[in-house]
Amino acid sequence: MTDLQKQRASKDRFFATDAHSPLTHEQKQHFAGLHYFPENPSLRLTLSVEKDPDHQSIQMKTTTGDVQTFIRYGRIRFDAGSQEVALTIFANHNGFFLPFADSLAGKETYGAGRYLDLQPIGGDRFLVDFNNAYNPYCAYNDAWSCPITPAENRLKIAIRAGEKVFHS
Repeated sequence: MTDLQKQRASKDRFFATDAHSPLTHEQKQHFAGLHYFPENPSLRLTLSVEKDPDHQSIQMKTTTGDVQTFIRYGRIRFDAGSQEVALTIFANHNGFFLPFADSLAGKETYGAGRYLDLQPIGGDRFLVDFNNAYNPYCAYNDAWSCPITPAENRLKIAIRAGEKVFHS
């Protein structure tokens, strides 16, 4: 079993049994595990960030109509097939945050987008592993409030890695 498979199995156990799971009691009774794309090593990238010189503050709307404040940390660029794409990394007191939505949003992936939590690896670089892309808790239960992916992080290409849409 790979490390990614172990992480996914651990997440399934958490969702099925933990009191802090985003699933309702009824959802837990029928929960058979989350759905994922197969691991895709080509979507595990080490990328340099072009830091935003102003570290501009941004208010992201949430699924419940609230707002959360983030700092626009910088942009990453990478090739996706034959196309270069760019995404903005945001920061707050919790660390670095990469919300994104791709062309599969609303079909094979959660419509409001998926998230990656990032750690810098030094030299203004990040490991960006789309295999770890996950749905926000509001994808499972409307009681949660989650930041909505901003327009600048909505891609016209497909990212076939990470978590798929939730089916209760």
